[in-house]
Amino acid sequence: MPSLKDLKNRITSVKSTQKITKAMQMVAAAKLRRAQDAAQEARPYAERMGAVINGLALSVRGSDSAPRLLAGTGDDKVHLLVVMTAERGLCGGFNSSIVKVARYRAHKLIGEGKTVKILTVGKKGREQLRRDLGDYLIGHVDLSEVKRIGYANARDIADQVMTRFDAGEFDVATIFYNRFQSVISQIPTAQQIIPAPVDEDAEASALYDYEPSEEDILADLLPRSIATQIFTALLENAASEQGARMSAMDNATRNAGDMINRLTIEYNRSRQAAITKELIEIISGAEAL
Repeated sequence: MPSLKDLKNRITSVKSTQKITKAMQMVAAAKLRRAQDAAQEARPYAERMGAVINGLALSVRGSDSAPRLLAGTGDDKVHLLVVMTAERGLCGGFNSSIVKVARYRAHKLIGEGKTVKILTVGKKGREQLRRDLGDYLIGHVDLSEVKRIGYANARDIADQVMTRFDAGEFDVATIFYNRFQSVISQIPTAQQIIPAPVDEDAEASALYDYEPSEEDILADLLPRSIATQIFTALLENAASEQGARMSAMDNATRNAGDMINRLTIEYNRSRQAAITKELIEIISGAEAL
């Protein structure tokens, strides 16, 4: 049974931890609002760009002059998985949920005889994937020094991905991230970016005549679309990370409070038992006289 001093030290330690988790919760709550607004504001632009590209793609599908980012290489033997996670932990299952989806996809592709290459964005994802998929890691993007995600960061990642595609290093590229839904709900998402997916059920728009040709416009828009999709994913991740951290720190603060209550009860009981024992010893000694 721990001594009174040990219990008191433990209560003090848990109280210190509770102050830290409470402070982290408040910081995450302050950052969440800005990150959530940025993610929600980016969605309409990304969705509209996707709709425009899909309409153009339906017009030029099957054409020999279709851009390579749309037509692909004609094969799907080599897959690039771009796994985007956080640089820091203490955010519940945020990082592990993304890694879980990416790991499942990687093992499935490997089982089908495909070649898998993994590009990580964020330290936490790389640390987890290194354990069983370390041989498939081909690169890493470090954003630990970036205070606020900007389009330039997404552009750098997109340029790296497209450079590898132009060099013939892969056939299909997919990004993995968490889509923000609420503070307690983030949806792990896998989204193909190369070749650009085409919704066959959508109807090609006949209301516009394009100048220059659809192929030329797609050749210019597709690289921007890839950067936009990556930027949107980074913003969704940023909001999801803060939401997950806020929720995790709130739970940690509550758990610390419960532990303090239990330890306080145990301390009081031990203190009462010690006082009762001393009184019994004094009374017994007095009676012996």
